[in-house]
Amino acid sequence: MGRRPNDSETSRCAFLILLLMGLISCSFVYMCLSVAFRPKTFNSISDLSSKNEIDGKNLGFEENGECCRGVENLELWGSAVKWGSEFKFNTSQECCNACKAMCSGGDGPCLCDSWVFCGNKQKCGPKFGECWLKKQKDSLAPDRQDAGDSVIWTSGLTFGKGQGIVGLHTDYGLLRIKLLPESAPYSVNYLLELLGMRHCAGCQFYRAESRGDNWDLDGNHIKDAPLGPPFALIQGTLEAEGSTFKNIPTEACLDIRRGSVAWVGSGPEFFISLANHNEWKKAYSVFGSVLPEDMEIAEKIAQLPTKKDVWSNINVSVLEQPVPLWFGRITKHDN
Repeated sequence: MGRRPNDSETSRCAFLILLLMGLISCSFVYMCLSVAFRPKTFNSISDLSSKNEIDGKNLGFEENGECCRGVENLELWGSAVKWGSEFKFNTSQECCNACKAMCSGGDGPCLCDSWVFCGNKQKCGPKFGECWLKKQKDSLAPDRQDAGDSVIWTSGLTFGKGQGIVGLHTDYGLLRIKLLPESAPYSVNYLLELLGMRHCAGCQFYRAESRGDNWDLDGNHIKDAPLGPPFALIQGTLEAEGSTFKNIPTEACLDIRRGSVAWVGSGPEFFISLANHNEWKKAYSVFGSVLPEDMEIAEKIAQLPTKKDVWSNINVSVLEQPVPLWFGRITKHDN
């Protein structure tokens, strides 16, 4: 039986209506995620106030080979443990995973903590596929040979057990953070530059929201409870006064778990999650995780006195007195 002449037009209209509804729904979800973390516009930051042998797997992150990434147009130097002229792969992920595989032991640092790969057939020529696995003298201050558009190499870091841990020092205690360079190489690259500056004037927490009655002690969402407010997080900035911050590309590779440290947008605003925010999926770039035993410091900050505010129609809790941060290395005394 043939269709009536207007059946095709009716179907087309129905399809367009469904497509439009889908686009509107996606836009609404994105807007909600964005405004939930959007701070008010301040003329300056000050205006806001008128043993640790842990690796990524132990912190609850799922291993994902596609999340093994590096920074393009960067060549790291260092002592070679695998010579690229005799060690080749087709992708940078394979090179990254080869370095990571040398960290599988449970009794000490990685044999490889950095890798360099040449992946552009045209620019690399006979060097295409070369994967150099290296060992740095100081994994938190890697030796850079060269960087810039003319560099044909992609380089990355990997931190094994007890490595890549930095500290956010506050008046309420030390938050030790395990950096995750495989899943957020550009983010970690910025943080290592900040670490080298040896100061973080202007870095601070300015927003604090507890778990309330919405999440349990382990960060699991309580059935039928709202998803916020409060949003179970503490938020701040990692932009040092006097330095020029460059937006960090999206590196949304991991879900937001309790202890996750992630950028708000492209930074330098960041947050530490006090709960497992499964509803946020991979909307934010996670670049580190607070060591479990230090989460009590984050919880303590979340309980400090706050005042109510509204950011883009979202109710938030802002600290009455921002908490200054000092970003630095971990010393034996800190452990």
